[in-house]
Amino acid sequence: MIFDLPQQTDFWLIANVNEYIQNLADGALHASQKLRTVSTAQKNAVLTDLSALLVANKETLKKENSLDLQFAAEQKLEQSLVERLTLSDKVIRSMSQAALEIAALPDPVGEILEGRTLSSGIRLRKVTSPLGVVALIYESRPNVTIDVGALCLKSGNAAILRGGKEALHSNRALARLFHEALRKNGLPENAVSLIEKTERDLIVDLVRCVKQVDLVVPRGGEALIRFVTEHSLIPVVKHDKGVCSVFVAKDAPFEMARDIVLNSKTHRPGVCNTAECLLIDEAWPHTASLFSALNDAEVKLHSDSGGIEWGKTHGAVIHPFLNELGFGHEYLSLDLSVRAVKSVEEAIEHILEFGSKHSEAIVTSDYFLAERFVDALDSAAVFVNCSTRFHDGSEFGLGAEVGIATGKLHVRGPMGLKDLTTSRYIAMGHGEVRA
Repeated sequence: MIFDLPQQTDFWLIANVNEYIQNLADGALHASQKLRTVSTAQKNAVLTDLSALLVANKETLKKENSLDLQFAAEQKLEQSLVERLTLSDKVIRSMSQAALEIAALPDPVGEILEGRTLSSGIRLRKVTSPLGVVALIYESRPNVTIDVGALCLKSGNAAILRGGKEALHSNRALARLFHEALRKNGLPENAVSLIEKTERDLIVDLVRCVKQVDLVVPRGGEALIRFVTEHSLIPVVKHDKGVCSVFVAKDAPFEMARDIVLNSKTHRPGVCNTAECLLIDEAWPHTASLFSALNDAEVKLHSDSGGIEWGKTHGAVIHPFLNELGFGHEYLSLDLSVRAVKSVEEAIEHILEFGSKHSEAIVTSDYFLAERFVDALDSAAVFVNCSTRFHDGSEFGLGAEVGIATGKLHVRGPMGLKDLTTSRYIAMGHGEVRA
């Protein structure tokens, strides 16, 4: 785990926010006020230049990233975190492409949501407007620096980014490129600010900047999200863990089920939309073949004592759980919980008890069974006959995402451009006064 909770001290009682954070927040607020009047063309020009800069400076980015990878090795960080930390050629190309995709999206600011003429004669419009300043606190994912900075800029918001110390060199290098693109197009560097100091108590200072910051988004492990939620005086949108499940119904076609389960688990096992639990109807005739395919993919299966015995009847070696969380554990590795269920109702009950309301999938040929599964669950996304890995802002056509929100206010699922706006009313009159 990267994020360590600070020791109980009196810093929470200190009246004044740390001067470093105060100045940074003030700068972001000033930038956000200017961004409200920036044209779509100017914002898109920044993103286009940023895309080119990422590709042109990929060797420098990889060199800085290597310092972070060295630190990760010294700290013996989990492999899932190292995988997220790595800036490969593919990841850099993906960041560059994301900037272009965001530039190509319609500007979400100024959209008329509704309009009417009141009995007084005043013409009233409800329009979208930037939130203002968005603070994102995240771990191990330097690509977030570009994705979130780009989304905030396009939606007219200033961004304050606080990455983890394990990604500091990478984040600095990426922020410098963003600042270069902003300067080139006459926009303030404070539009995208990076907190370069790694003191843990600075997070508390940041989430107390109620006059400058409008929204806080924690994206990382449970400890980070819990800490930010408990201490923030600013509204928080949580991007929590993903204990995602795949249910294979008794009528599921074998090849479809195999491909969906393998993709959901092995495509990128270290991310939040990977499958962490496999539920199989005990009447499904292909369980042994699916276990064999998972074994070939080097997936290690886990279950309770009943599941271990059930696995033996299908020629599978199933191991005890790694910890007391059992079916509720988020592995972020090639480990997978498995369980036999008697019906879709039992699968639903299991997910409601152990899931995190992130992503669930069902594989079935029965339309009505699929509808029962979808209607009964309260997850941010439910997939019918497709992989949980599709729960992603880019895959949903959003260009990129701030993260996948698991709460219900004000956004759920991939948090994209439109979710970084609020609304306000504009009233146009001809001298009307209220009687």
